[in-house]
Amino acid sequence: MVSRCVSVITNPLGTIVQEFINDIVKEIEESIAVKAELARNGGESISQAARAIIKALRGGGKLIAFGNGGSAADAQHMVAELVGRYRAERKAIAAVALTVNCSSITSIANDYGFEEIFARQLEAIASPEDIVLAISTSGNSPNILRALETARQLRVPSIGLTGSTGGDMRPLLNLCISVPSDCTPRIQEAHALIIHILSGIVEKSMIVERREAEIPTQLNSTETEHA
Repeated sequence: MVSRCVSVITNPLGTIVQEFINDIVKEIEESIAVKAELARNGGESISQAARAIIKALRGGGKLIAFGNGGSAADAQHMVAELVGRYRAERKAIAAVALTVNCSSITSIANDYGFEEIFARQLEAIASPEDIVLAISTSGNSPNILRALETARQLRVPSIGLTGSTGGDMRPLLNLCISVPSDCTPRIQEAHALIIHILSGIVEKSMIVERREAEIPTQLNSTETEHA
C-alpha cells in the first residue's frame, strides 16, 4: 500500500521558490505512486464495476450516486459524464446524484436526521433494476452506511469507491473499489480517474449496443427496398 500523506506545505510563509517547487513535485509524485499501485491491483474490480453498471443500464435501470463533501462532487461528476457525455456523441445515459436537491436534503436532515439524507431518497426512487454508487474516502460516513443498508433492503446492487481499508462500508457492498492510500486528497484524485475510466467503458458499451441494434433495422430497410 502507498504510504500516508506527506506534509504538503513545509514553510507556508517562505520566500524561497525552490521550497514550493519541492512541495509541488512531492504532491505529484505521491499521486502518481497511488495511481500506479491502483493500475497494478485495481483493474479487475474496476472492470467488474463497469460490467455491473452496464448490466443495470441495459436492464432498464439507472445509476444512483452519492457521497459527502468532495465525494458529493465526485458523485455529480460521474452523473454528468453519463447524462451529458464523456468523449463521444451518443444518447443520454440514465443516472442521478442524490446530492443536488437542497430542499430534499435539508428537509430530510431536519425531519429524520442527517444519516437519512440518502437512504430516504433511495426509498423514493430506487428499484432492483438500478445500481448504487456510494463514494466515501473513509468508508465510515454514517449516511453512506445507512444508504447502503437501505439499498440492500431494496435489493439494489451497490458499488463503493473508497480508500485502502474500505471501512465499515465494505461488507455492505456488492463490489468495493479500494484506492491504495489513507490520504484523502490522493484517494479523491484516484476516484476522479476511476470515474473517468468507468464513464469511458460505459459510454463505449452503449455506443456498441446502439450500433448492434441499428443493424437489423438497416437490413430490413434494404430487404424492403429490394422486394
